[in-house]
Amino acid sequence: MAEGQPSGSLIEQLTAEKYECMVCCEVVRVMAPVWSCQSCYHVFHLNCIKKWARSPASQAEGHKLPTSVIDGNSGWRCPACQNVSSRAPNSYTCFCSKVNNPEWNRNEIPHSCGELCGKKRSGLDCPHLCNILCHPGPCPSCPAFVTKSCQCGKTSQSVRCGQSTTFHCTNVCGNLLNCAEHSCTHVCHAGECQSCQQIIHQACYCGGSSRDVLCGTDKDNYDGFGNFSCQKQCGKKLNCGKHGCTEVCHPQPCQPCPRLPQVVRFCPCGQTPLSKLLELGCIDRKICTDPIPSCGKTCGKPLPCGSHDFIHTCENLCHEGDCGLCSRTSNIACRCSFKTKEVPCSLLQNKGDFTFVCDKRCNKKRQCGRHKCNEICCVDTDHKCSLICGHKLNCGLHRCDEPCHRGNCPNCWQTSFDELTCYCGEAVIFPPIACGTRPPECKKPCTRQHECDHPVFHSCHSEEKCPPCTYLTQKWCMGKHELRNNIPCHLSDISCGLRCNQLLKCDMHKCKRICHKGECLINEDCKQPCDLQRPDCGHPCMTPCHPAEPCPPSVCNAKVDLQCECGRRKESVVCSVASSVYQRITAITMATKLTEMQLGDSVDIARFVTKKEMKQTRLQCDEECMALERNRRLAEALNISENSDPFNTRSGSKYTDSLKEDARKDLKFVSEIEKEIKALVDAVNKGKQTKKSHCFPPMNRDHRKLIHDLAEVYCVESVSYDSEPKRNVVITAIKGKSMCPNVALMTVLEREIQARPPPPIAHHRHQNERSNGNYVRRLSRDEPSIDYFDVQD
Repeated sequence: MAEGQPSGSLIEQLTAEKYECMVCCEVVRVMAPVWSCQSCYHVFHLNCIKKWARSPASQAEGHKLPTSVIDGNSGWRCPACQNVSSRAPNSYTCFCSKVNNPEWNRNEIPHSCGELCGKKRSGLDCPHLCNILCHPGPCPSCPAFVTKSCQCGKTSQSVRCGQSTTFHCTNVCGNLLNCAEHSCTHVCHAGECQSCQQIIHQACYCGGSSRDVLCGTDKDNYDGFGNFSCQKQCGKKLNCGKHGCTEVCHPQPCQPCPRLPQVVRFCPCGQTPLSKLLELGCIDRKICTDPIPSCGKTCGKPLPCGSHDFIHTCENLCHEGDCGLCSRTSNIACRCSFKTKEVPCSLLQNKGDFTFVCDKRCNKKRQCGRHKCNEICCVDTDHKCSLICGHKLNCGLHRCDEPCHRGNCPNCWQTSFDELTCYCGEAVIFPPIACGTRPPECKKPCTRQHECDHPVFHSCHSEEKCPPCTYLTQKWCMGKHELRNNIPCHLSDISCGLRCNQLLKCDMHKCKRICHKGECLINEDCKQPCDLQRPDCGHPCMTPCHPAEPCPPSVCNAKVDLQCECGRRKESVVCSVASSVYQRITAITMATKLTEMQLGDSVDIARFVTKKEMKQTRLQCDEECMALERNRRLAEALNISENSDPFNTRSGSKYTDSLKEDARKDLKFVSEIEKEIKALVDAVNKGKQTKKSHCFPPMNRDHRKLIHDLAEVYCVESVSYDSEPKRNVVITAIKGKSMCPNVALMTVLEREIQARPPPPIAHHRHQNERSNGNYVRRLSRDEPSIDYFDVQD
């Protein structure tokens, strides 16, 4: 096939299997791996071109390699066009090089991927990519139409993008040349216009020189009228005719002589007027060459050395001409102005600007905000960071290679042209694929191999580890106490929540830990209290476990319940205290029996302590016990029932004085609250529920305190919620704990009111004495009425 053969002919030959490989002269089959030259577009068998590239006949000795070759090898030549390549082909790709090992489809071009070609066209300035399907041979010319202007820009026309990039019209260019005075006389041309070729004669302002140059040369020193500045000293004679002009060649007239008598008004240092010096006897100046009289004072002109705070001045006497060198020293700052250095002023005047570098490192942050500058004597204002960022990009695979910067790194620019599939291959994402793209989501069941044989309920996933199996099974707890149902398959260590209860190594105690994994005690001894009974009191030993050893002597701290003889008083006492009392009683009893033996009485030695003495270890009854006993005997003598309360001993025992006093302030509120609490207690005690609650509406602080105090009497829990002014109280009655008292609070208050004596009636004589003022007034404690009493003289 000749170079430049159309793609259509090549496609027909490959489809009909009539195209022959130039190396082996065999037909190229539609399913055979091939390789296509990118220069002449010949197609070869992949194995044939590999053999040809390795053969000595293909070596490109003496041929100039393309610029893309970076190694030092000579490369190999294409069998058809002799184009030199640096690398031998090693993979089978489609014609557009997007897909490796493309599959043959009867409806597509052989050895193509079936996707858009997307290669750049041969035109250098064509921005459009090839928009036909992957194909052999060269890409066709771009069919798009674009509007292009001619080189001079005066005309434009619509042309195909693949045609010539430029065209020229027949008009004169007419653009201004570089001199900005003359126009281009050439016909429409490519590139910039030539420089103006007209020669002009120029003379300098001072008349010292002249030149012939091209028009538009040296625009900065040329005035456009034939004159220019030669940048030399003017040198023209001034109006005095004796001195020359010291300015640079200039177009303006020269200034008058600065030494004329009418111009100079002061001495050379400028401190004293010449008129004053004339009065002192100085000679009057007639012409500019006469010397300027000196005032005799110190010059005092500022010198270039020194600083803003301390300016050095000339120390010589008033003189003409330049001041000499300064004999002082100046403090100059380093580049960053951090340190200063003392330098002789003569050195500054000779060398001009004198700077030095200090040893301070810059601590400012660079523009990235992460690194410090660390430059010595830094004068940089931008502080750009020269380091590479190096942070991982959003793909998680590559790192940012841009200079260290602020903010987020850009997205990863790398792209893959391979298909991205899920684990099972059902879901596919076609290229191009941005780096870091996650595999597509697949709705098919997971096909991986699992540890258990339970049904799989999760979908196909890209993670290496599958989700835990949640199939409900039966498993024993860690302590083998019970077989638990509905346990997910992935759970292995299950606790039943019961006590372990396994016998420990001491063979005396059982493990008290909740159902656990592993041994009960690891590298430690049992610390549970010993349960063996003491020989003296029968209580357990309670010392730390001591297997195979006798119980050590210790004080028994067990609680013993003691009560008085009537049973009203009850108190818990430590066993050791109770035993000491018992020993004391025993010793007293034994001493008494021994005394009786000495008097000749017979004594039962087997029983030193009788039941009577044993009862002495009980608590002693107090006055209240005696009062209750007297009331019981009196009720028994009067045949009064025990359930009644004739002596009013239980009527108000539960109600405190403060509760009664608060209740008297609002009897109606107390009555309603007590009914609510009593109804709640009766309902919970008679019903099946163990707890029952009631919420009161928001109320003030005094009413809430009254509810809390009354709930305590009924053994009802009360809690306040919310904040003021919406704070309320919630009461909760508990079955078996909450109970109603024998007498209600309202009943107690009514009894107290009825038991009060009536106020005394005022006598007639009291009224008379009241009118005379001989009386005394007393307020009752509970009533607002006033009692009057006679006053004895």
